[in-house]
Amino acid sequence: MDIEAWLQGLGLERYVPAFRDNEIDAEVLPELTEADLATLGLPLGPRRKLLKAIAGLRQGALPSPAPVSATAQEAERRQLTVMFCDLVGSTALSAWLDPEDLREVIGAYHQCVAEAVRRFDGLVAKYMGDGALVYFGYPRAHEDDAERAVRAGLDGASFL
Repeated sequence: MDIEAWLQGLGLERYVPAFRDNEIDAEVLPELTEADLATLGLPLGPRRKLLKAIAGLRQGALPSPAPVSATAQEAERRQLTVMFCDLVGSTALSAWLDPEDLREVIGAYHQCVAEAVRRFDGLVAKYMGDGALVYFGYPRAHEDDAERAVRAGLDGASFL
């Protein structure tokens, strides 16, 4: 954990030199007490704020994020093509098959979807029952992501 960024995220960046001079790192930070912070010269308000944040660290809470830099605020916008596909007739199929057999059929369907999506450089974001949520344009964008989604859908349908 970057102590400097953590302090900046709390709005307490003016105390970075005190932490650095006293060699306070991520291992020592959760053990700091109010007396320790007073010894570092922190006034009551910042001590309370730090103690609250340290208690969050002890409970496994994520540290406050550092402020967003100017370059991150100017992030590039791009198109994302989202495709959802599912196995047509799976509800009726579930009435005819044992649950174990249906699971195998849906697993084979998911493998076909994954293979078709991979060939067109898409990403299966999530499987939901007999369906799949697929992204084209993330993490890598292409000029023809919408076309890739259509081609993957048609290609996946040819497996079945």
